[in-house]
Amino acid sequence: MFSRLFNRKKQEETDNKDLVVNTDANFSFLGADMHSHFIPGIDDGAKTIDDSLNLIQSMVALGYKTIITTPHIMIDYYPNTSQIIHQGLEVVQEALREKKIDVTIKAAAEYYIDEHFIRLLETEPLLTIYKNEVLVECSMLYEPPMLTEVLFNIISSGYRPILAHPERYLFFHNKTDKYQELKDRGCLLQLNMLSLTGYYGKNIKMIADDLLTKKMYDYVGTDTHHEKHVDAIKNMINTKAYNVLTSYSFLNSKLYL
Repeated sequence: MFSRLFNRKKQEETDNKDLVVNTDANFSFLGADMHSHFIPGIDDGAKTIDDSLNLIQSMVALGYKTIITTPHIMIDYYPNTSQIIHQGLEVVQEALREKKIDVTIKAAAEYYIDEHFIRLLETEPLLTIYKNEVLVECSMLYEPPMLTEVLFNIISSGYRPILAHPERYLFFHNKTDKYQELKDRGCLLQLNMLSLTGYYGKNIKMIADDLLTKKMYDYVGTDTHHEKHVDAIKNMINTKAYNVLTSYSFLNSKLYL
């Protein structure tokens, strides 16, 4: 174990060799974050309003001016509705005003692709990130048999899907041509920022690096759930992963209000 830790530390030092330390560096170049879990008590993100405020304050300190938070809508685990999300957003917004925390926060959702989502698509307006763009996810391990059909139905219904963290779907790792197929079908792709650091594993980092090199990502999100994520994001600054982000033209800036 000690050997693995030593080798990892040595690799990190090699990766970041010759970087110029910039003590003023932050993520203000992105302007907005479009994937997070800051509404308290409704999913696996913030548990209390204090958690929400602490996480949002940390995001502001990192340079973010606009946040579009995205609670899960996953019927078997987090059976949220648009009403629940809007009510939770109002609680967060009021608490931010009371604390005089200067940030714009809105809410959309991270929709899990399943039969419940298909019914929602057919029966009510979806919560969107920007105009008609809707954030969706699916199982990390198994490709939904109806994934292509659902993406087609999303587009046919007047929306444009943003697939959350595509680098984390293990079933795509041995058939990377699927990413281009998704793009060709009109799907936008959203990078999880921490994937570039190896936070989710070496293979996921490798896929993320490859998709960035091929200019296939459209958005980048923090997917922040808790303080460990915030700490890991802070630690990205003055690393090569951070430099890669600053040199890429993400669409996040259009969300800045």
